[in-house]
Amino acid sequence: MKEEKKKSPLTEEEKIKAKKNRPEYKKKRVIIPTITAVILVLLGIFWAIRSTYYQTTDDAFVEGHIITVAPRVAGPVINLLVDDNDDVIEGQLIAEIDPTDYEVKLKQTQAKLEEAKANMNITERQIEESQSNVHQSTENIESAKSKYDFARKDNKRYTDMYKAGIASKQDFDKSNTELTVAQANLNASMQHLKGAEALLKSQKAKSEAIAAEIKRLEAEVEQAELDLSYTKIKAPQSGKITARSVEQGNYVQVAQPLLSIVPKKVWVVANYKEIQLTHMQKDEPVTIKIDTYPGKKFQGKIDSIQRATGAKSSLFPPENAVGSYVKIVQRVPVKIVFTEDISEYNIVPGMSVVPTVKVKKWQKKQK
Repeated sequence: MKEEKKKSPLTEEEKIKAKKNRPEYKKKRVIIPTITAVILVLLGIFWAIRSTYYQTTDDAFVEGHIITVAPRVAGPVINLLVDDNDDVIEGQLIAEIDPTDYEVKLKQTQAKLEEAKANMNITERQIEESQSNVHQSTENIESAKSKYDFARKDNKRYTDMYKAGIASKQDFDKSNTELTVAQANLNASMQHLKGAEALLKSQKAKSEAIAAEIKRLEAEVEQAELDLSYTKIKAPQSGKITARSVEQGNYVQVAQPLLSIVPKKVWVVANYKEIQLTHMQKDEPVTIKIDTYPGKKFQGKIDSIQRATGAKSSLFPPENAVGSYVKIVQRVPVKIVFTEDISEYNIVPGMSVVPTVKVKKWQKKQK
């Protein structure tokens, strides 16, 4: 067997060097963990203070109104004046539907209206004539009644005289004849008045019917004019064109989506946890970071806090009255508006943002 090599004894210099190195090594083993612990404690204190006065979330997005433009009449598109991402102003003509059918319908309805008005004029003249006839018949009755009263009195007088032998038979017969004629004239005048009044009533009823027809036709003309105006599709608001699905020559139906307009006004909807809302209030300042502009911090403020959680206001809210209930921290949408001019930035609905609310928890709410 080979003999084991014996370690040579350390020299004095090596012993001194070993003594110097040993305490330095032990010192590092103590200092590094201590520094790390201090840093972690300081970071913990920092985040504790920050979470007390600042509330942030990454569950937030840019929101805005998206207006869908749809036609109010059907027909082929003969003119399309905008394209995707074009800027438009409110009232600007963006498309036109073939107006020919609606122009023809308007002319037809206007012609019917003019005819009804002409019939009304004729009927009104007839009513005036009938009213004149009624008035004349009334006067004729008064005259016939006077003649009848005179003939009746004259006949009575001749009858008495004839019975007394004073009047002749010829005068007595004449008075009877005159009474009969006066009675006949009075009856004829009354019948004529009844006929004139019936005709007047009929003409007035016809006039009312024509008046109703005129109102109906006027409404149809107004509707036809509106339909014709609807062939020119105009921008309901200013903004930028998006999601255009129509091409020139397409036949479009009523309420068919053609394109959308996104106005420039946008805001942020941040879904904060319910435990973050304890001291959050309206008008508190907000710092907004947008992923599109990583080096920029936008300024805003809280506009309002929704009066229901996101889950509760969804289409199918959760039913918690079941045996398998598991508590989940709910989120509440908070509307945040920009307090600075952002017109030079391309901030559009759907962008991801990270808002940080500076909570003024030390301020009491004013009554």
